Amino acid sequence: MASTDENSNAVVQGLSRYLNCLGDENRNTRRNALMNIQKDTVNRNPPLDSTESQIIFKEVVKPLLQTFSDPVEKCRELSISITYSFLKRLTNPDEYLSYLLPLLVQRLGQQEITESSEELRAQLIDMLIFLVESSKEKMGIYVDDCVKILQRTLLDPFPEVKRESCKCASLLSVLVPRHFYMHSDSLVKPLLQSISHQHSKVRMTVVETIGKVVMCSNGKVVEDVIPHLAQRLFDQTPGVRKAVTRIVGDWLLDLPDRYSYHHKLIPLLLTSLSDEQSEIRELADSLWHDVGLKYERENEEDLKDKIDFQALPPSHYPPNVERPNLGCRVLVNRHLSKILPGLVRDLGDWVVDTRVKSASLLYWLLINAEDYVTQHIDPLLNGLYKASLDEDQRVVTDIQRSAELVGYFVHPDIWKKMVLTGLRLSSSYGVVMTIAAIVRGSPHDLLHPHQGDIINALLSPDVYQTVDTKLHAQFVNFCRSLISVMGSDVEAVSQQVFHLLVSVIAMSQSSDIVQAAQNCLDDLARVQKLNCKSELFEKHTKCLIDSFGDSINMWTNHSVERQIFDALLIEAGPVVGQHLDDIIPVIVTNLQPEKDPELRLKFFSLLSRLVMSAPTTLDSDHRFSNFATTVVKDMILPNCVWKAGKTAGAIRTTAISCFWALLQSGVLTKEKMEPVVEATLTQLLTLIEDDNKTTRLVSCRVLTRLFDLMGTVLGQDRLHNMYPELLKRLDDSNDEIRLTVTKTLLAYFDCFEGGYDVRLYRAHLEAIYKGLLVHLDDPESKIQEAVLVVLKKAAELFPQMLIKEVESVKHKHRSTKFCDDLIQYTQNLASKSNT
Repeated sequence: MASTDENSNAVVQGLSRYLNCLGDENRNTRRNALMNIQKDTVNRNPPLDSTESQIIFKEVVKPLLQTFSDPVEKCRELSISITYSFLKRLTNPDEYLSYLLPLLVQRLGQQEITESSEELRAQLIDMLIFLVESSKEKMGIYVDDCVKILQRTLLDPFPEVKRESCKCASLLSVLVPRHFYMHSDSLVKPLLQSISHQHSKVRMTVVETIGKVVMCSNGKVVEDVIPHLAQRLFDQTPGVRKAVTRIVGDWLLDLPDRYSYHHKLIPLLLTSLSDEQSEIRELADSLWHDVGLKYERENEEDLKDKIDFQALPPSHYPPNVERPNLGCRVLVNRHLSKILPGLVRDLGDWVVDTRVKSASLLYWLLINAEDYVTQHIDPLLNGLYKASLDEDQRVVTDIQRSAELVGYFVHPDIWKKMVLTGLRLSSSYGVVMTIAAIVRGSPHDLLHPHQGDIINALLSPDVYQTVDTKLHAQFVNFCRSLISVMGSDVEAVSQQVFHLLVSVIAMSQSSDIVQAAQNCLDDLARVQKLNCKSELFEKHTKCLIDSFGDSINMWTNHSVERQIFDALLIEAGPVVGQHLDDIIPVIVTNLQPEKDPELRLKFFSLLSRLVMSAPTTLDSDHRFSNFATTVVKDMILPNCVWKAGKTAGAIRTTAISCFWALLQSGVLTKEKMEPVVEATLTQLLTLIEDDNKTTRLVSCRVLTRLFDLMGTVLGQDRLHNMYPELLKRLDDSNDEIRLTVTKTLLAYFDCFEGGYDVRLYRAHLEAIYKGLLVHLDDPESKIQEAVLVVLKKAAELFPQMLIKEVESVKHKHRSTKFCDDLIQYTQNLASKSNT
C-alpha cells in the first residue's frame, strides 16, 4: 500500500508542471501538456492499477474537465480521451458524477450545439453510456441531466450520435426505471423526429428505443407514437419492420396500460402477419399467439364459460390456416367496432401502399373475428365492393380472400340480402366480384337454397346486359365459383347459369373471357355428368329461345337478346338442327324488309355462317331441306327487292350471298325450288343489273347454279325471256363478271337439251348468235376464248344458222382465227347432225 502511494505521489508531482500548463494561452503548450499527461498516466508502461488511477485522477480531474471547453479541438479530444480512460480504470466512477454530469449538460444539453465536433460529441455520449452502465441506480438523481442531454443529442445531425443517444435512453429505462418514469415522456418527441431518418440503422435503433422508453412511461404518449410506428410498417428495410413488430408485440404483452390501446395496437401486429419476409410473419404470429394466451389468463373469470365449454372447431374453415386461440378471437371481437370503420376508409386511401396493407390486414382481422363479423356485415361489404375496383392487383387479391371469409363465417341468409341490395344499387363489377368470392367460401349445404335467388338477380336486365368487359369476367368468375361449390346440385339453376354464360360469350369483346366462358360451359356439363357440351345445349337451347318471347318483334341491331341468339346458334353446333321449328321463325321475323337494315345485315351474316356449315348446324338432323323454301321465299327474296341507298344495296349483296351459300350447301333440291323458281328468276334478273359489282357477280353465280339445278324443268318460253339480260352482262364494266356470265350461258344452253323447236324460236336463236358473235372480237383474249366455248355450246341448237351468222360477220373481225375455228367446229357438228 505504501509503495502504491509513493508511486502515485511521484506521478502526481511529475504531472504538476503539465497541469499548470493547461491554463497557458498558447494552444501548443496546452496540447503538449495533455499529451504528456496522457503519456504519464493512461498510456504509462507498466500501466497504473485501479488504486493508483483513483489517487491520480482525483488530483487531475478538475483541470482535465476544464479543458473539455478548450477552444482547440485537439485539446478537447485529448482531455476527453484521458478522462474516459481514467473512468474505465476506476472501481467507483460514480464518485465523479457530480463533476461530470453538469459538464456533459454544458457541452451537449444546450439549446444550441456547444461541442462543434461530431466525433467528440459521439465520445461524450459514449462516456455518458459508460457512466450509466457503471453507476446503475446511483445515476437516478442525475436522470434529469441525462434527459436534458438526450433531448438534444437525439436530434443531432450526426447519425452515430443519434444511435448512441438511443442506446443511452434504453439503458436509463432499464437501469433506473423508477427515476426515468417521470422524464420518459420528454424523450418521445425527439425520438419521433428521428424515426424517419435516412439511415435504416438509425430508424431501427430509434424504434427499439421508443419501445423501451414508452414501456417505462405512464402510457399517455402511446397515442402519439402509434401513427409513426404504423408508418414504419411501410419501411423498405425488413429490420425496421421487424423492430416495430417486436415492440408492438411486447406492448400488447407487458405495457401497463395496454388495455386502453388494444384497438390501436392490434392492427399493427396483425399487419405484420402478411409481411413479405417470412421471419417477420413468424415473429408476428408467435407474438399474437402469446398475446391471446395472456389475455385468456388475465380474463379467466370473464371467459370461464367459453374456456370450459369450448365449441368444436368449425367444420367449414379456410384451408391452410391455423385457427387463432380463444384469447386472440375475443380480443378482436371486442375491438372490431373500433378498428373496422377506419380500416374500410384506408381501403380507399390515395396511397397505394396504404391500400395494400389495409387489404392484407382486413383478411387477418376477419380470420380472428370469425362469425362475429356478422354484426358489421354492412360496412364491411361496402368496403369490399369499392376495394374490389382497385387498380392494384395486390389489393384486389387480398380483398377477394377477405370476401371468401365472409362466405365461411356469415350465414347466406344474412349476406344474400345485403349483396342483392348492393347489386340493385350498383351493378359494378366490384359487387359481382365480391359475390363470386363469397360464394366460393360458402358451405355447400347452406348455399343450396339461395343459389337461385343470387343468379336470378345477376340475370336482371339492368345487371347482365352490359358491354363492360370487367363485368363479363366477373360473371364467368361467379359461375365458376358456383359450379365448384355446388357440384352436381348446380343442376337446379343450370338453365340460368347457361343463360348467363352464353350472354357473356355474346357480348364480350375479349377472346380470353369468351374462352373462359366456353370452358365454364364444359365444367357445367361435366358436373351434371353430361357426355359433352352439346348435350348441355340440347338441354337448355329451347328454354333460352322461348325466354325471348314476343321481344323478338322489337329487336334492333343493339338488342342484347339478338346478340345472345347469335351466340347461342353459333355455339350450339349440331343442336341447331334439332330446334329449327323455334329458330327459323325468329330469323324470318327479323329479316322482314321493314326491319332495321343493320339488324337484317346481322341476321344474314348469322344465316350465311350457319348455312356454310349446314351439315354440322342447320342440317345436322337432316330436316333443314324442309325449311329451305321458307328461307328463299321469306328471308332472301324479300330483301333482294331494289331500294335506293347504300344500306339497301349492302342488304341485297348480303342476301344474294346467303342464297349462294344455300345453293352450295346442297340442301336446296329441284323439288324444293320448283314452287319458288319463277319468283327467284325474276328477282335474279333484276340483281344482275345492280349497281354493286359484288351483287352482280354473285347473282350470275346463283343463276349458273340454278340453271344446273333446274335443267329442263324451266320452260323454253321462260328461258327465251332471259337471254337479253344475260347478253347485256357481256358488256359489263368488270371482266370477272363477263367471264362468270359466259359460265352462266353454258348452264343456260344446257336447259335447252331435247326437243328444241328451231322454227318457233328462230328469231330468238338468231338474236342470241348475233349477240355472242359481237364478243368474239373482244379486246380481251380471255373473253374471246370464253365466248367461243359458249358459241360452240349454242351451235348444238342449230349449227347451220350459226355458220351463216359467222360468215356474215367474219370480214368485220380483226382476227379471223376464232371465226375459222368456230366455222370448222360448227360444220363438223352439222355434218354429224345430217348423218
